[in-house]
Amino acid sequence: MRMRDGLACLLCLLAALALACPITSSCARAQSPDLGRVATPDEIAAWDISIDPSGAGLPAGSGSARTGAAIFAAKCAACHGETGGGKPNDALVGGQGSIATDKPVKTVGSYWPYATTLFDYIRRAMPLPQSKSLTNEEVYALAAYILAQNRIIGEDDVMDARTLPQVKMPNRDGFVRFERGK
Repeated sequence: MRMRDGLACLLCLLAALALACPITSSCARAQSPDLGRVATPDEIAAWDISIDPSGAGLPAGSGSARTGAAIFAAKCAACHGETGGGKPNDALVGGQGSIATDKPVKTVGSYWPYATTLFDYIRRAMPLPQSKSLTNEEVYALAAYILAQNRIIGEDDVMDARTLPQVKMPNRDGFVRFERGK
């Protein structure tokens, strides 16, 4: 298709849209195309699952690395390796001390600044292709397992809304915190 043909198609499409929606007094006052409906507060709350570095927004529940090991083997190891070392997808474990080198290895243990980000990411995006399918207890347990594999917490430490934000990640001071409105 030549560029002139593409432009002609675009102009035809715009003309068809203009004819399909005649301007009336009520249409001129409209602020939206009247598609869909306003989301309910419950629908918004189901998607509003972001977790702040302070832990604001963390749900109830808890989990340990020991519990997380079995969940990881069943739901994560196929993509991230038997103990989180990677292959075929990204490594989650290792890389400590490599960030300032010529070949940084960016993992949860070497690069991520906040443990709460780990919870947020697991809950929102894992496991592929069934994202958002894990319970809060499974997410806490997986976060604990990955943190323990990186030797950031002990295998018997329990992660929950109180303890997870207290975890000091090795690269926490490697980032500049962005504050909105300041």
